[in-house]
Amino acid sequence: MANHRVVEIPKSRIKEEITKILFEKGYILNYKVEYSPRPGLIRIALKYHPVTKLSAISSLIRVSKPGLRKYVDCEKLPRVLNGLGIAILSTSKGLMTDKEARTMKIGGEVICYIS
Repeated sequence: MANHRVVEIPKSRIKEEITKILFEKGYILNYKVEYSPRPGLIRIALKYHPVTKLSAISSLIRVSKPGLRKYVDCEKLPRVLNGLGIAILSTSKGLMTDKEARTMKIGGEVICYIS
């Protein structure tokens, strides 16, 4: 029995960047971007613990919404689960995690928290 499930989502640049960050940080097994049917698809292989069968992503909380945007400066960057989770930010340098934004000393719009 496989330890992963594949989900498909419509492709957009921001979804592609968020998926790339999730893959780099080890929250998903793999992903594939398909451009053929317009607007395209992103196939994501979700990651599960081999013994407990629990998902690698325990919670995903959307912070900034179209009706209420949440911006933070570099001094007030959020820490998710005291550094165990990540916050994804949209900055002037592109999408990045809170840790990367902290080292670059830039703030931005908080997209979501993942743990």
